[in-house]
Amino acid sequence: MNKNSNKTPEQQQYEQLEQKHEIQRPLLKNCIRAFWVGGLICIVGQAITYFYIYFFNFTEQTAGNPTVATMIFISMLLTGFGVYDRLGQFGGAGSAVPVTGFGNAVISAAIEHRTEGFVLGVGGNMFKLAGSVILFGVFSAFVVALIKTLLRIWGVI
Repeated sequence: MNKNSNKTPEQQQYEQLEQKHEIQRPLLKNCIRAFWVGGLICIVGQAITYFYIYFFNFTEQTAGNPTVATMIFISMLLTGFGVYDRLGQFGGAGSAVPVTGFGNAVISAAIEHRTEGFVLGVGGNMFKLAGSVILFGVFSAFVVALIKTLLRIWGVI
């Protein structure tokens, strides 16, 4: 059965007009930009990790938490100055997927609602986007830790 068989001539004409005027997105170009922007963010994160290891005597395992906190802080600063938004427009998902995208989501909501006051505006709205990430991150960490603990108790691992 043809997908256009149930459509009126007006609907078919509208779809043809819509396809004619639809903007063709440069998919390959966007993927390459996202790859490079995300890669550069990860290189900065790796440099920060080495900074903590070299100057503060962290191990590779213990340098992860301060690195993540520093990356979130940097992304929040850049968002406040309007730099991260331009980076996001250029790099797309390359800037949203790393942990810096989390910092951007939190601070963007806080900046947007600052005129409503600190408690009801900033405090009430800053975790609207990031709250679900925090919730499911904490919940999944709890489930994994519970499974690992039970497997240890049962002698499996």
